[in-house]
Amino acid sequence: MTKSKGTHTRAFSLLELVIAVAIIAIIAAIGIPRLSRGTRGAADSALSGNLALLRNAIDIYAAEHLNTYPTVADVNDQLTLYSDASGNTNQTKTTTYIYGPYMRSIPPLPVGAKKGKTGIAAADGTNVGWIYTESSGSITANTTDAETDDSGKKYSEY
Repeated sequence: MTKSKGTHTRAFSLLELVIAVAIIAIIAAIGIPRLSRGTRGAADSALSGNLALLRNAIDIYAAEHLNTYPTVADVNDQLTLYSDASGNTNQTKTTTYIYGPYMRSIPPLPVGAKKGKTGIAAADGTNVGWIYTESSGSITANTTDAETDDSGKKYSEY
């Protein structure tokens, strides 16, 4: 006579599963707000980085063009295409168009209501991300005074 061995299956009880789900929910409740604050900080850092990139490109342009800043009307092309000594632009490098390009493309504005806009203009516009002053070569974010970072600093003052 053979004895059959009883097979006992091991499984989690309902109570153990409820406790595990509760622990996961607590961890998620702590972690999700921290992640959302981190993305805002990343956008602030991206703004600083984009402004540094734009300001460096404008400064290099001026250094190669006898301390003349890009014109407001052509600043997008003058920073992203080849140019001659007078600031005229061309898609390809030739013996006349020897300067630039200073950047591949104009970076998008990473913060505010105009987030994602890439254009550069002399004044506030709905389709531009950056405000440029030709006389001084300064460039700022196209944001309102109400748009600030976590410390209360206006994005337009970065």
